[in-house]
Amino acid sequence: MNQLGFPILSLMLAIPMAAAVWALVAPGSEEARAQNARVVALGATLIDFALGIVLWASFRIGGPQWQFVEHSGIFGRFAWALGIDGIALVLTMLTVFLMPICIGASWKSITTRVPEYMAAFLLMETLMIGVFAAQDLFLFYIMFEGGLIPMYLIIGIWGGANRIYASYKFFLYTLLGSVLMLIAMLWMSHYAGTTDIPTLMKTDFPRQAQTWLWLAFFASFAVKMPMWPVHTWLPDAHVQAPTAGSVILAGVLLKMGGYGFIRFLLPMFPEASNQLFWIVMGLSMIAVVYTSLVALVQQDMKKLIAYSSVAHMAIVTIGLFAWSRQGIEGAMLVMLSHGLVSGALFLCVGVIYDRLHTREIDRYGGLSDNMPKYAMFFLLFTMASIGLPGTSGFVGEFLSLVGAYRVQSWVAFVATTGIILGACYMLYLYRRIAYGALTKPDVAAMTDLSARELAMFVPIAAAVFWMGIYPESFLAPMRGDIGQLLARIERADPGGDGHPSKVAAAEPAQLAMAEKR
Repeated sequence: MNQLGFPILSLMLAIPMAAAVWALVAPGSEEARAQNARVVALGATLIDFALGIVLWASFRIGGPQWQFVEHSGIFGRFAWALGIDGIALVLTMLTVFLMPICIGASWKSITTRVPEYMAAFLLMETLMIGVFAAQDLFLFYIMFEGGLIPMYLIIGIWGGANRIYASYKFFLYTLLGSVLMLIAMLWMSHYAGTTDIPTLMKTDFPRQAQTWLWLAFFASFAVKMPMWPVHTWLPDAHVQAPTAGSVILAGVLLKMGGYGFIRFLLPMFPEASNQLFWIVMGLSMIAVVYTSLVALVQQDMKKLIAYSSVAHMAIVTIGLFAWSRQGIEGAMLVMLSHGLVSGALFLCVGVIYDRLHTREIDRYGGLSDNMPKYAMFFLLFTMASIGLPGTSGFVGEFLSLVGAYRVQSWVAFVATTGIILGACYMLYLYRRIAYGALTKPDVAAMTDLSARELAMFVPIAAAVFWMGIYPESFLAPMRGDIGQLLARIERADPGGDGHPSKVAAAEPAQLAMAEKR
């Protein structure tokens, strides 16, 4: 169903793609082409953000599950099929919200091959929106894998000293897992006779086949999340990527893994998810504690925030596989909050890196004296990362832990330990950056936030408070879809006392109420 009467999702894909082509082919001198590329990229991303607001305002809560649907056959079973539900809506909004901020962050810091850089980001936006909007299995795969290419170029061309190593590692890790997913997709389309994702979500695959299909999809999405122990590409990629590359990598690209779990693994393979959920819980518990301890000893700010991302994504997987409304809603809110907060923290690192050209924590200290505005925003995003009540981080973590507690209390205990460690390393980072004596002359000479930098931080800060104070705005579009998901996975055979299907089976009244809403 497309209630707007025009293909808004195709338009949101076409605008950044057309802007990318224009940025590459526009005539003029090198300086003129660079400035033109910046303006075109900012304009295109702002137009997509405006279309995203139209999308949000036009989405009918309580209406059909799939809205703004477009379908056009291309060849065979492959079709240009787009459409979103509430889960895809909020992730699409996160994408179009962060992209203009990324362009603003690159306005002065990127001075070489600017048209190519802006084109890569615009292509990235097209592919990310395509991942969340695709309703054809192979269209999803093309968009999902296509995102590797612009990010590979962004890290490999405009990254740091070891950018070639980091870009190859990023590319190979994520590609390897996705090859298995492609094989599984081919088998699924042959078995079901369709590549339509909403149809496949309701298809009952053979129980024995589900296990292999689940493992194939898990191999891809676990790397993308990233889950321990296939997370090692992430710190290298973050450290070497330019600031805007880190923002979009942490803000949106990692969420594709979580989206894959909630769109494919749980609804398509519920029995296998019930059978193998202990793998997800085990790896997630290790990740929460281990990566938090590793973050405590980091000397590079970007690497510390990168390890914190792994810990936060582990909270997401714990919530998703808790198989309760609280767990899944909490996991979605953690993904949205992490997209905002981690992106903002990488912007905070980029601001002082542009002034002092080092990410070593020990080189700083006392910034609250000469950069009070910066220190205020950095403190806000630090507290949101910790999960301070009133900020976006609190609601999602609380719901995820409640969901985990209903499955196994010791899972919730381990996850809580990781959250406490998260408070330790984030507050330790802030103390070393913002407090102490301002004794280093080059640090004392650093200027506070410019108008451009304030324009990047203020919208994110507003969104962090909005999500923390009134999370219903973000939960309402997803509630019906999560109810549909719970009704689907409830049919998995009950296992032992610690199996999540026991939790799902205990909630029929709640599910019925959710459906009525």
